[in-house]
Amino acid sequence: MTEKKNYRIMIVEDEPMLLRAIVTKFEKIDIEVIACATGQEGLDYLIKGKKLPDAIWLDYYLTDMNGLDFIHQLKTHKSSLDIPVIVVSNSANDDNKKNMLALGIKKYILKADYRLEEIVDILKAVIKENL
Repeated sequence: MTEKKNYRIMIVEDEPMLLRAIVTKFEKIDIEVIACATGQEGLDYLIKGKKLPDAIWLDYYLTDMNGLDFIHQLKTHKSSLDIPVIVVSNSANDDNKKNMLALGIKKYILKADYRLEEIVDILKAVIKENL
């Protein structure tokens, strides 16, 4: 099987400057980005069944919901069940991490522990594992 070269990533991040930086980083390495500033925007996109992403980068603390709420709603839509999710958070709350991993997310990453380039590499590795 040939490896897919052009990935599509959904970024759900409510901090505008960080969202722009992430989008720019992915676009520089030819990865298509679906940028969502709220959890609801991301869910609406997924529900409409447009071109689904190969993975989701999810900020845990969003202005309209938290990562747990997002994942619970995501799991109600069959078309989105197999999309790997990586939670990227400012908080290392053990309960949040444990709950999210129990719901099937692939990774829970603390933003302060990684450079953007490292998170990009982790996301690409998760996509390759899921193909």
